[in-house]
Amino acid sequence: MGADQFDDFEPKERLQKLSFFNWWMFSIFYGTLFSNTLLIYIQDNIGWSLGYGLPTIGLLVSVLVFAVGTPFYRHKPALGSPVTRILQVVVAAVRKCNVAVPNDPKELFELSMEEYTKDGYFRIDYTPSLRFLDKAAVKTGATSAWMLCPVTQVEQTKQMVKMVPILVASFIPSTMTSEMATLFVKQGTTLDRSMGPKFDLPPACLTAFVTIFMLISIVVYDHLFVPAARKYTRNPRGITLLQRMGVDLVLHVIIMLIACMAERKRLSVAKEHHIFGKNDTVPLTVFILLPQFALMGVADNFVEVAKLEFFYDQAPEGMKSLGTAYFTSTLGIGHFLGSFILTTVSDITKRHGRKGWILDNLNISHLDYYYTFLAILGFLNFLFFLVVARFYVYNQEVTESKRDLEETIEPWPSKASPQDEVLKMSPS
Repeated sequence: MGADQFDDFEPKERLQKLSFFNWWMFSIFYGTLFSNTLLIYIQDNIGWSLGYGLPTIGLLVSVLVFAVGTPFYRHKPALGSPVTRILQVVVAAVRKCNVAVPNDPKELFELSMEEYTKDGYFRIDYTPSLRFLDKAAVKTGATSAWMLCPVTQVEQTKQMVKMVPILVASFIPSTMTSEMATLFVKQGTTLDRSMGPKFDLPPACLTAFVTIFMLISIVVYDHLFVPAARKYTRNPRGITLLQRMGVDLVLHVIIMLIACMAERKRLSVAKEHHIFGKNDTVPLTVFILLPQFALMGVADNFVEVAKLEFFYDQAPEGMKSLGTAYFTSTLGIGHFLGSFILTTVSDITKRHGRKGWILDNLNISHLDYYYTFLAILGFLNFLFFLVVARFYVYNQEVTESKRDLEETIEPWPSKASPQDEVLKMSPS
């Protein structure tokens, strides 16, 4: 992804890495803004040939830039499949389930420091959590990789396993984000989208407001909020990654409540004007939906960047790709979960001859009830997140890196210091 191009042993580069994920996500959504606005206009008004041609040219340029830059990248030796290494630990622990773990961790199997440092990787010290997995490092005479694993490999497995509760808590925010691209947009198709006598806002362009507000919030967060919060929290990131995710969970509850109120207003106007047809337009401006789209963009700045950085940052060396897979899995599972919840709620509310909450005709549906249900679901998920975040322990090497960064950026002088200049030159 690019974060591995920063040297964790170099304080200057570690400072720059703190802003990398913000600006990586900024570049992604900048491209999304282009596709949701100009590209849609070109496809609708000029032609599909040019609409497909421009992204093709962009991809060719990207491949060329990547190929030219490849010799200048930092290449790390592959350690094999992280899934295989995790399975080795689990299998070895299960096969030695009846073996007692020694009280002294030094009696467990471990490679020498030189074995790790020559490849540029950390050796991870023993931790007492998830002690069952320690059985994989107990010496019994067998030397097979599926019977004996070094402590570092066991600790790597522990680090990936302990992120699973946070992973589960990340599904619901992605579920709510999926509603933005479906129900929010469908709401917009029923409203007055005119922007002047000759132009109607295309429904698909409504998602551009999410992108615009996310781009704005990333800049504000990185340039204003982080430096201000850093002075009080002494945390190089301003606030911790889990705190950043927690803010998003609260925002998603607020978004669903706002969406509920906007839908109730839309239904009341439709009822007032006796508008009940499937394709009828409610005489209410589409910009009544702007607050929920705008807040969704702000929420994405908190959760998507924080999830990506958290799963990558907390994944051990050699398993960063699996940490990134954790992030992408939250998006995929969240969207599948969104479809499942929508279908289930729709079917249940139609039982016993009832009209149902979610119909093809939104003017006789009750999306306001559905949004309230999602707000309650989001609140319950927030409570679950608070519990798992309370007991989550950050990795030791990450904690030490944080301490080093605090020492690098202290003290906080009134005049610009060399460390301040580093921050100014970095993407932050």
